Amino acid sequence: MLDFFTIFSKGGIVLWCFQGAGVTESFTGPVNALIRSVILQERSGNSSFSHGGLSLKYKLDNEFELIFVVGFQKILTLTYVDKFINDVQLRFRDRYKNELEQKGALKLLNNSFEFENDFKVLLSVAEESSKARGPAGMRTFEQSGKSQKTVKSMIETKGGDKGKEQGGKKNKNAKKEGKCSLSKPKGKQNRVWNNGGSSTRDLDYSDKNGNGSPNGAEQNLEAQFDPGGGLFGMLKGLVGSKSLTREDMEPVLEKMKDHLIAKNVAADIASQLCDSVAKKLEGKVMGTFTTVASTVKQALQDSLVQILQPKRRVDILRDVMEAQSQRRPFVITFCGVNGVGKSTNLAKISFWLIENGFTVLIAACDTFRAGAVEQLRTHQRRLNSLHPPEKHGGRPVVQLYEKGYGKDAAGIAMEAIAYARNQAFDVVLVDTAGRMQDNAPLMTALAKLIAVNMPDLVLFVGEALVGNEAVDQLVKFNQALADHSMSDKPRLIDGIVLTKFDTIDDKVGAAISMTYITGQPIVFVGTGQTYNDLRSLNARAVVSALMKA
Repeated sequence: MLDFFTIFSKGGIVLWCFQGAGVTESFTGPVNALIRSVILQERSGNSSFSHGGLSLKYKLDNEFELIFVVGFQKILTLTYVDKFINDVQLRFRDRYKNELEQKGALKLLNNSFEFENDFKVLLSVAEESSKARGPAGMRTFEQSGKSQKTVKSMIETKGGDKGKEQGGKKNKNAKKEGKCSLSKPKGKQNRVWNNGGSSTRDLDYSDKNGNGSPNGAEQNLEAQFDPGGGLFGMLKGLVGSKSLTREDMEPVLEKMKDHLIAKNVAADIASQLCDSVAKKLEGKVMGTFTTVASTVKQALQDSLVQILQPKRRVDILRDVMEAQSQRRPFVITFCGVNGVGKSTNLAKISFWLIENGFTVLIAACDTFRAGAVEQLRTHQRRLNSLHPPEKHGGRPVVQLYEKGYGKDAAGIAMEAIAYARNQAFDVVLVDTAGRMQDNAPLMTALAKLIAVNMPDLVLFVGEALVGNEAVDQLVKFNQALADHSMSDKPRLIDGIVLTKFDTIDDKVGAAISMTYITGQPIVFVGTGQTYNDLRSLNARAVVSALMKA
C-alpha cells in the first residue's frame, strides 16, 4: 500500500528508509521536490504534498531536527496514514533517543538505525485497525428508535398541546425571573456575569475575618484573567526548558496574524505563515528564561527573510552579456493589471540598462490603450536626450518599435525581436496592455504572446498598495499562462517589479504575499517618479518594517 517511508535529518542525512514491494522508482525525486517546494520555502503549514502520481505526507520533529515522510499513490485513500506517521515518529524517538541527542552530522552517520521490524509491526497494526473500522452497516428497523414507539405515543391531544404550551411559558417565565434577580446576596459573595448574562458565577472575596471587599474582587479578577500581569505573569510566560506546544503558541500566533494582516499581508498568506511557524516550533525545546512571544517572533522573522530572499540567481546584467555572446537580444516582457505603472517602470529599467552600457529596443505591444504608444515615444525622446547619440557613435541608445493600434501584439513582439537581432540591439523590452485577471480574451492574448516569442524573462508589475488582491492577480495570471500554453512546461511569471513602494510607509505586506504565491523573487522596487527611482529589494529591511509595531 505504501510506496516508501523515509526518515532524515534537516541537514539532509537519511537515517532510515523503506521501499514498498514492487516499487522500482527511486523516492529521491519526490522527497527533493518536497524539500525545495515546501520545507525550504517555509510552506510547512499543510502536512501533505503532491508530486506526479504520488501523495506525500510529512511530519517535522523539531526537538531532534528530523523529518518523517511517507509516500503512496494519489488514487488510494489511506485513512490511517496520519496516525501511522505519528506512531512511527514516537517509536523512532523512543528507541534512538540517546543517539539523536548527540549533536553533529558525523555522529549521526556513525550510528546505525535498525528500524525494519518496528516499522513492519506498526504498519500491520495500522492496516488492521483500518480494516476493523470499515463502513458501518445500515441498521434494521428493529434496531432503530422508531420501532420502540407505539401508536398511542404518536397521537397528540389538544390538552397535551395546551399543557405543553403552558409548560413552555412557565419555563420562559422562570428563566426571566432568574435573569432579573440581580440583587446582591447577603453572603460574602459577589455575582459576576459572563457572556452577556447567559450564566453566573460566584466569587468569594472575603478574608479570614469575613470582611468582603470589592477592591479585593477586582484584584482577584485581574490576577485570573490577565496572564501578563505582575511577577507571576512574567514567570508564566517563560518557557523554562520545556517543549513548546501548539496551545502555548496559539495566543501569540493570533496576535502575529492580526499584525501581518494590518501590514497588508493577504489574510490567507498570514494564516499559512503562522501555521508554518507553529509546525516549525512545535515540540522544540527552548532555553530557560526565553519567552514564547520572543521565540515565535524570531522564528517568524527568519521565515519572512527566507521567503523574500531569491531562490535562484537573478542577475539581469550577466544574463544580457551571455545573450550578447550568443549574438541575440535579451528579451524581457512586462505584464500586469491596469494602472500599476508598467510603462513607467519599463522606462526606468531602460535607463538602468543604458547606464550599464547596453542598447535598448522598446516594443510597443500595448495596442489597446489610447496614448500608450505616445507615452513610450516620450520616454524614448527623454532617454536619448540624457544619453545623446553623439556620445555613442552617432547611434541612439533607445529606439521604439511600434505599428500603431489595433494590431496583433504577439506579431509585433516577434517582428521587434527580429529587428533587434538584425540591428544588434542588446535588450528588447516588450510593453503589453494592462488587463484585469478576470478578462479571459486579454489573458489568452498575453499567453499567446509569451508562448510564441519565448522571452528570457517575464516580469509581473504589481502595486505595493494591494493586499488580498495580490493573491488573486498572481494566481490567475499564472493560471492563464499555464492554461493557454502549447508547451508541456509552460512559461510562468519569472519575477516581480513592485511599484509605488514609496507610498506605503511600513505596510510592506504585498511583497510577502506576491513572493509567497509565486515563489519568484522581487527583481526591482519602484520608489519614486524619476528614472533613478529604481532599487533592488533589501529583504531584512522589509521584514524589519513589517515586524515594527
